[in-house]
Amino acid sequence: SECTSSECSRKSRESQPSSTAPVLSGPAARSRFRRAPHLGFFRGTEMFVRCGSIAAPYAAPSVVARASVHARTGRVVRAHGVARSSERAAAARAPAATAHPKAKRGSLAAVARAMAGNVSPDGYSVDGMGCAAVDEQLLEHEGHLKYRWDKFMETKKRIEDAEGSLEEFAKGYDKFGFNKKSDGSIVYREWAPAACSAFLIGDFNQWSPESHPMQKDDFGVWEITLPAGTIPHGSRVKIKMRKSDQGWVDRIPAWITYATQEPQLGAHYDGVYWDPPAGEKYERVNPRPKRPASSRIYEAHVGMSGEDPKVNTYREFADDILPRIKLGGYNTVQLMAVMEHAYYGSFGYHVTNPFAVSSRCGTPEDLKYLVDKAHGMGIRCLLDVVHCHVSCNIEDGIAGYDFGQHTESSYFGAGDDGYHWLWDSRIYNYGNWEVQRYLLSNLRYWVDEYGFDGFRFDGVTSMLYNHHGLEMEFSGDYKQYFGMETNVSAVNYLMMANDMLHECYPGIEVIAEDVSGMPTLCRPVKEGGIGFDARLAMAIPDLWVRTLKASRETGLKDEDWSMHDIIATLCNRRYTEKCIGYSESHDQSIVGDKTVAFWLMDAEMYDGMSTFEEPTDVVSRGMALHKMIRMITMAIGGEGYLNFMGNEFGHPEWVDFPREGNKWKHDHCRRQWSLSDTEHLRYFELNNFDKALMQLEEKFGFMSHEHQFVSMACEERKVIVAERGPLLFVFNFHPTMSYEGLEVGLGMPGKYRICLDTDAWSFGGAGRVGHDEDHFTSPGGPNTFVGPYEQEPRPCMLKVLSPSRSAQVFYKVPEDEIDMSLNVGAGENVHNLRQPGGLRVEPIGSVPPPR
Repeated sequence: SECTSSECSRKSRESQPSSTAPVLSGPAARSRFRRAPHLGFFRGTEMFVRCGSIAAPYAAPSVVARASVHARTGRVVRAHGVARSSERAAAARAPAATAHPKAKRGSLAAVARAMAGNVSPDGYSVDGMGCAAVDEQLLEHEGHLKYRWDKFMETKKRIEDAEGSLEEFAKGYDKFGFNKKSDGSIVYREWAPAACSAFLIGDFNQWSPESHPMQKDDFGVWEITLPAGTIPHGSRVKIKMRKSDQGWVDRIPAWITYATQEPQLGAHYDGVYWDPPAGEKYERVNPRPKRPASSRIYEAHVGMSGEDPKVNTYREFADDILPRIKLGGYNTVQLMAVMEHAYYGSFGYHVTNPFAVSSRCGTPEDLKYLVDKAHGMGIRCLLDVVHCHVSCNIEDGIAGYDFGQHTESSYFGAGDDGYHWLWDSRIYNYGNWEVQRYLLSNLRYWVDEYGFDGFRFDGVTSMLYNHHGLEMEFSGDYKQYFGMETNVSAVNYLMMANDMLHECYPGIEVIAEDVSGMPTLCRPVKEGGIGFDARLAMAIPDLWVRTLKASRETGLKDEDWSMHDIIATLCNRRYTEKCIGYSESHDQSIVGDKTVAFWLMDAEMYDGMSTFEEPTDVVSRGMALHKMIRMITMAIGGEGYLNFMGNEFGHPEWVDFPREGNKWKHDHCRRQWSLSDTEHLRYFELNNFDKALMQLEEKFGFMSHEHQFVSMACEERKVIVAERGPLLFVFNFHPTMSYEGLEVGLGMPGKYRICLDTDAWSFGGAGRVGHDEDHFTSPGGPNTFVGPYEQEPRPCMLKVLSPSRSAQVFYKVPEDEIDMSLNVGAGENVHNLRQPGGLRVEPIGSVPPPR
């Protein structure tokens, strides 16, 4: 059936709760913080929210870092309280640490430190409680965490005993599917224990149903060996199986690396035997780029990346789009919809063939060309991997291997455990030996075969819990994370995946899409964590959508925006667990929703974006807030940043894949790059600002810096002041009020200059701030508030001009007067860059005269 935006494409937003961040309340919340001098954080009746990620302000070297609060929530509709398996019951029955909750804070810290020191010679925690050293509240769930750890170590030990190591176990693609021996003979193996008989069929034998029978071993693995050259490269293949008394079925091999569809409408896919001769194989020549201190991620969909109304190819993306990404200042590209999916409109999330590249965009060799070319430009490639579910399509995908057999003989769980009712998809049985081999091998295959540098795991919340995060509120109570509804088997699989990936590939980056705020998600596996490097800060785009939607639909005035809510959301992340901040992703671009630019300017984006005419009030507001939202999100929203393709220049309209409802048109499934290349359009100015923002991070590395301090969030003035790394950010969200001589606090004395200004003429601003002026500090910071909470004054004060609806970034000038501004030539800063489409540089004056 047709996949609508509310069913597949926007699944991560529609299926997961979305509202405000969870609130930690009562003694449990209070016990998690140590007072740190000079660190602003909100202290409410029942809520603590920290402003700094880990803070060691320049003027306060003795500061003690403290634990943090966590992620976000949704709504409660109904609760799930019935255990569905003995494993869940066992996890719930695991003994709790009854002595810890009433222990004094000092004793809690001592216990946590002692547990962190319980490390085996191989570097792994003895009991999985090493995470408690950074989150003492975990001690209250010691029983569950130790049970989880024991199951992980038990599974890993069984794998090592049987296969030699977890790393070797994850090379299942060398055993299953099609492989060639040294003599050229072809071996094909398939795990299908429920099948009574099996035959290999395809073009090579004219689809003869009985000419090539396969043999089954004691573990349900079917095998056949063929002489060298029996199956030509590029020919179609399938496996024919008999389902006991249910007749015969033809299926695509589960480990197939390429699958194609006949051109006629409604045709099914066929597996393709892919073994190109030496002259046609693509050989990678460029080394992997080193992992950056902070990732600036460009989320991209290859098929819709072209301007023409068609499906773009891997090679077209490599040749035409990668140069834009490079010149835009991004160091990482996240590729969506690469794993084969029969329905294009699913945005790649209803995967049918996990090991196969999407044939719409080209061949496996074409994808290798793309990744290798990205590496040659210094761009790392992340794959959007989907292991949380798989398409129900039995004709074209792995779901066809479920004949209704017992779950131990299937890739999927039985009954409700194997079916996602909202996504209409199948769920893997993560505790099954062969499923673990299949999924772990899938990860290693994409890294080894194509050169990917990491993964963005889709739908992790659905994997972590038996309720999949549906109709569930995550309030911050740790009992919601560690109890009967935790899917321990899936958690153990994720731990094994991260353990294997980080052991095999030390520079890899693995990101989780999780909305629940699961503690330990981004802590190392060796100390008992789940092992991700970062989680997506999914509350941030929800904040902006909620605010902009209220402004347009319910009349919320800009002067009524809550600075406190903005800061609470941007800074709401777990201590020592990194986040990727973003103001919008593909979710906000899908039909049925709106991008930030479209919420702000709507219909005026069609005829109000020419610089030959004065901007309307709507366009002026939209341009200003679009830049400010992106800057503040990047400045204090996480340790990395993500942007969806085209949104950097405010791409108009929405994404709508060709489907029956739009007469199979590609008009809204493409990117209009010419808008950002045309100098007399305001899209060009927004694009230039985004480049400058990326260059600012490249120059100063503020996202990876440990220093983050929010000293002011004034509700009356609508001003936010924050320090991040060596930079000072001043945001004025007030629609009409400008402040001359605004007193702002900061940590280090000295001389400061502007290095980025959203109000610069070259970015479509009004040019109200001079960029060549020096600002000198004076001792003692002003008295400031973050929301209703008074902050300790900063050591120094700076007086600045803060125009309405604008933001300025200041850097400290070194004593030797070296110009640290981002420049092309001497004295030129980021506002000089005029790069249509990133194709050329034409320096102009730093502050243009008034128009």
